[in-house]
Amino acid sequence: MNVNQHPSHPDHDRFGFRSFSHGLYIGGAWRPAAGRGRIEVIDPSTEAVIVAVPDATVVDAAAAVQAAASATEGWRETPPRKRSEILRRCFELMVERSETLATLISLENGKALRDARGEVAYAAEFFRWNAEEAVRISGEFGIAPSGANRIVVDYQPIGICVLITPWNFPAAMATRKIAPALAAGCTVILKPASETPLTAYALAAIYEEAGVPPGVVNVLTTSTPGPVTAAMLADPRVRKLSFTGSTGVGRTLLAEAAKNVVSCSMELGGNAPFIVFDDADLDAAIEGLMVAKMRNAGEACTAANRIYVQSGIHDAFAEKFTQRMSALRVGPGVDSDTECGPMITRKAVEKIDRLVADAISRGGRALCGGRAPAGRGFFYPPTVLADVSPASDMNHEEIFGPVAPLYRFDSEAEVVAAANDTEYGLCAYIYTRDIGRGMRVSSKVEAGMIALNRGLVSDPAAPFGGVKQSGLGREGGQHHGISEFMEAKYIATSF
Repeated sequence: MNVNQHPSHPDHDRFGFRSFSHGLYIGGAWRPAAGRGRIEVIDPSTEAVIVAVPDATVVDAAAAVQAAASATEGWRETPPRKRSEILRRCFELMVERSETLATLISLENGKALRDARGEVAYAAEFFRWNAEEAVRISGEFGIAPSGANRIVVDYQPIGICVLITPWNFPAAMATRKIAPALAAGCTVILKPASETPLTAYALAAIYEEAGVPPGVVNVLTTSTPGPVTAAMLADPRVRKLSFTGSTGVGRTLLAEAAKNVVSCSMELGGNAPFIVFDDADLDAAIEGLMVAKMRNAGEACTAANRIYVQSGIHDAFAEKFTQRMSALRVGPGVDSDTECGPMITRKAVEKIDRLVADAISRGGRALCGGRAPAGRGFFYPPTVLADVSPASDMNHEEIFGPVAPLYRFDSEAEVVAAANDTEYGLCAYIYTRDIGRGMRVSSKVEAGMIALNRGLVSDPAAPFGGVKQSGLGREGGQHHGISEFMEAKYIATSF
């Protein structure tokens, strides 16, 4: 099934939409939704409609669960080496098609092409990593303390998994869940965000080409995620829910999953502190902040949301950082020289505007940016705010945009208390030349991940996840990612 080109989009020939399959991907087949509904996919740079994709109903959800159930036994019994080879082929195909995938991400998501290329490389790594881990799943064997029996622990696939991913990293958030689930021997149903479904469908075609059997991966898009997800979770054959998104939606999904005691992994919101001590390498800290704040134009749960700079270097830091932010080129994501693309929707721009206006009304000063431009596209300029009050809304909410609020602090104890004054605990960034202080503060800051003298924390080989209201479970890592999709079975034997 080919994408239907929409005449309102100015670049349909440039991006070769005809080469992309779309439709619900269920049981290895591309199919329309049970109803007649369609979801328009909008280019955030132009506000033009790219294409329309099928709008799945609860009927389609049931079909996806059935397809996953039909494929469960065959995939579960597939030798680990065979599963590993298929995952490795997924990695290779993603690398081969990386430029095409990056362009597609930039188009539907709006992120700068350089960021999209980085996302594709990162997303592909989850297949390479889990291809290697698929053959290393082992059990346990021991003697009971009483000596009466042997303890055998076998790790088995948990079953059908429902995976729900957000729009900000449409490739990476999908592969971070799909790859370990497949390595574990599970079948999956992916529900990508309706804002960015094209990447998910393009990847489904790659999985098929790589040899993933029909029904092992199913993809459906819907404008009514509540009823569709509830219908899948109500099916007793579904045993896992993995969700990446807001804390508010995560709470709702946890309540829904509890009805059938479905195992849940939740990667939720963040409010990351970025702490710079007086003894930090100033230039290195600014470079790290440019990555931590401006990767994907700030639309990331790991984005630096509160920047704490010690008084001794605060003013010099603010001046240099503002120069860097002011120099960034804002433009369409697909343009090769763009450094900051548009936000995902008009609603996102309005939220950023509200947070900035609130901070300024409480005494904050805009050192650069601070106001959305007129014209088409969901753009917001890189913005630096000084003298931000801790009472400002942005101190407690995810900004999810290219806005960097600066806070001044004096002591270590003061900044640790400020960093922990949030319901979130996903990640934190710390810059200091004193490794003792760095480790000490890392142990005190309440976060699942710490970047010490680094602006980037994500790695397929490391466990990704948060504490407090930032989530449950971990994705990635040597065994953490796969173990989320497995159940431990204990066998007592006297042999």
